[in-house]
Amino acid sequence: MMLDIRGELANCPLRIGISTRALFNLEEEHAVFEKEGVDAYVELQLERENIPLKKGSGFQVVDRLLKLNEDNDKPFVEVILMSRNSPDLSLRAFNSVRKFGLDIKLGTFTSGRALGPYVPAWGVDLFLSNHVSDVQAAVTAGAAAARLVTPPDVDDTKSQDNEVRIAFDGDAVVFSPESDLIYKNSGLMAFFEHEQRNAKNPMQAGPFGNFLKKLSKLREVHLYEPGVSKVRIGIVTARNAPAHERVIQTLRAWGTPADEAHFVGSNSKAPILNAMGAHIFFDDQEKHVLGAASVVPSGHVPGPHSADRPIIPAA
Repeated sequence: MMLDIRGELANCPLRIGISTRALFNLEEEHAVFEKEGVDAYVELQLERENIPLKKGSGFQVVDRLLKLNEDNDKPFVEVILMSRNSPDLSLRAFNSVRKFGLDIKLGTFTSGRALGPYVPAWGVDLFLSNHVSDVQAAVTAGAAAARLVTPPDVDDTKSQDNEVRIAFDGDAVVFSPESDLIYKNSGLMAFFEHEQRNAKNPMQAGPFGNFLKKLSKLREVHLYEPGVSKVRIGIVTARNAPAHERVIQTLRAWGTPADEAHFVGSNSKAPILNAMGAHIFFDDQEKHVLGAASVVPSGHVPGPHSADRPIIPAA
């Protein structure tokens, strides 16, 4: 079984597409683009071509995932650098990649054109960007995708372990928004009754469902010992009992065990994510993303909900 999973990943690795602004902190350069225009931006980038970029929101998780590769000729994880920059400006990004020792060899540079069409062309499993329309296009193409918010001041030197810890919200991220809609249309008690009645019926996959299933395969080939892996998966959801059981039953049915599950109800997710030491967190509620971003790199998953309306609050 293990050999089958290894072979599967070697033939079809976990593919992550990431924009240069998501991998590196380009806020200063982007501000020049916004205020002074493309010519000033190009001039600045060329002047700084040999000056390494600072680490961005997606750096830690990409770095740690790439370090899980055992064979560079048949990697389990591949990263494609994707940018609206011109090919002429690609050198600074790749110079920075080399400076930090990231094993990134692939890239797409479009001179201002949208990146969305290239997500399915590359077979990307997860797309990370700061650009709303590119993220939405990736979702439409069937990939898991998130818009990363402004990078937090995270000290990535304080955690010297070789784990990668990825945390997900549940409904409308890993799972479909079906249960959210029960709450929205019929209220909290109807939601609880529905979830208790369907506790043993697995939920449908949400936008990150397939990514979680593939990440679980990567988790399986990096076990320290039975049940303990370098890839640590956490579910951090606003559900609480009695709506918790369906989460566990769904993960069990999918064969995608979580290493941690936190049913926080109406409590803030940020302290839990900080305690977990997550390297990235995905949520469809913008307020949860912004709250978490002070302690962990966080990505907003496009969904059907308004930014300020709580979904599935605690009873």
